[in-house]
Amino acid sequence: MTAPETKQTPLPSWPDAVLSQLTPDLYARFKTAIELGKWPNGERLTAAQRDLCLEAVLLYEHRCLPEAARTGYIPPKARECDTHQEPEGDEPLRWRD
Repeated sequence: MTAPETKQTPLPSWPDAVLSQLTPDLYARFKTAIELGKWPNGERLTAAQRDLCLEAVLLYEHRCLPEAARTGYIPPKARECDTHQEPEGDEPLRWRD
């Protein structure tokens, strides 16, 4: 005899739960708190708070912002490094007044 199958409502995953509560204003507050190391009321962030805020900020950026607006984004180079050519000859340095 087997136990009857019960239908359970799946719990939201951590990222989905965070994103459902994270507004653009809260995102900006978290980002400022990480940058300054303190909350708007002046209280210092603990290491755990900083880590959670950072994780929430990065998650929000990944899901809600274009790639160029995300923290740590480095635009691609205009040309490849291996095609770099040294200028021929020496160029004189010109001083401007």
